[in-house]
Amino acid sequence: MTPAARVQASIEILNDILAGAPVEKALTGWARRSRFAGSKDRAAIRDHVFDALRCKRSYAALGGSATGRGLMIGATRAIGADPAELFTGNRHAPTPVVETETAQDFVSDAERYDIPEWMWSRFAASTKDATILSAKALQSRAPVHLRVNLLKADVSQAIDVLETDGVSARPTNVCETALEVTEGARRISHSQAYDQGLVELQDAASQAVVAALALQPGMRVVDYCAGGGGKALALAANDGVEVFAHDVNKDRMKDIPARANRAGAKIIQVNTDELSRHAPFDVVLVDAPCSGSGSWRRAPAGKWALTEDRLQELTTIQGDILKDVAPLVRMGGVLAYATCSILTDENASVIENFLTGHTDWRETYRNTWHVTHESDGFFTSHLTR
Repeated sequence: MTPAARVQASIEILNDILAGAPVEKALTGWARRSRFAGSKDRAAIRDHVFDALRCKRSYAALGGSATGRGLMIGATRAIGADPAELFTGNRHAPTPVVETETAQDFVSDAERYDIPEWMWSRFAASTKDATILSAKALQSRAPVHLRVNLLKADVSQAIDVLETDGVSARPTNVCETALEVTEGARRISHSQAYDQGLVELQDAASQAVVAALALQPGMRVVDYCAGGGGKALALAANDGVEVFAHDVNKDRMKDIPARANRAGAKIIQVNTDELSRHAPFDVVLVDAPCSGSGSWRRAPAGKWALTEDRLQELTTIQGDILKDVAPLVRMGGVLAYATCSILTDENASVIENFLTGHTDWRETYRNTWHVTHESDGFFTSHLTR
C-alpha cells in the first residue's frame, strides 16, 4: 500500500471508532476485509489510528473537523507536512483537501494538549508543575516494557536471549526487573524469551508497585483485582510466596493458568467465598478499577470515554473495595492500594477518605510514578492496621 492508501484506510477505521466501534474490533474488521494489506501496512495503519486517538482534540482542530478525515489531515499538519501530498484523490488516496478543511486556532490548553475540557482543572491540580509535560507525554506512544521473570532468568540472560530474536532491550531506572524494548517490539510474542517464560509484557511502574511490597518467603498474598494476572505473575516470581488471584469477573482471569505455566509460577485462583476462607493474608494487593489516566497512551479511547459521573462512580467503587478487603488483612499485614491513574481523586483522596473512616489503620508507604519518567502513571499506598 502507498502512504496515501494507508491514510485512507486509517480514515475509514477512525470513522468506525468515532461511530462507537471498539478500537481493536475496528482494526481487526478492516484487516479481515483487506487481505491485500501486508504486515507493514497493518502496523503503519495501527500507528496512524492510535496517534490520532491520542491527539483527537488537537488533530481535529488542525484538520477542521472531528471526523476520521479531519483527524488525518490534522495529523499530517501536526508533523509539518503538506496534506496535499497525500490527499490527492489518485487511486486509493483520500480526495484533495478543500477550503473548509483549514486549521483552527486552539481554544484552550486542554484542546492543544488533548485533555477533555472538563478534566483540565483536575488534571492540572493532580500533576502540578508537570501539567504540560504530562499532557505532552500522553500525546505520544508509550514505551514497551518487559518484566524479567526471575524464576527463570536474570536481567542479563533475558537481554541476551531476546537479542537472538532481534529484540533489543535495556534496563530501566524504574524497577530492577524492567526492560525497555528499543528495537523489535513486534517480534516479542514470537521470541524464545517470551515463549519460554523468561519475560512478560508489563509496564515498569506496574512492576515497581509489586517490588515495593518487599515480599518474603512464607508470605501469603492475594491479588484482589487480578484481571489478566500481570501483577499476580510478578508476585509469584518471588520464591516462597504463596499467591492467590481473585477477580469479581472470573472470566477476566481465564488466561492466568497458561501464563503461569509458561512462567513456571504457581497461582491459586479463588472466588469471593473461597477468598474469605483462606484469609487472613499478609498482603492484599488492590489494583483498583480506575480511569486508566496513567496509561492513556496505550488505551487512548478511554481518555475520551471518561465522564465526570463515571469518575465519581469509580472513586466510590475504589473506596468500597478498600472497606471490603480490609478484614482480609492480618493484623500488622499490608493492604496495598494501587491505580494506573494520575488523578488525585482516585489516589490520595481515596486513601484519605479510607483513613478518616478507619482510625485503626495508618499509611506506611506512598509512591507515585509519573508519565514523564519512563513509565505509565501509577500510584500506590500501603496501609497497616
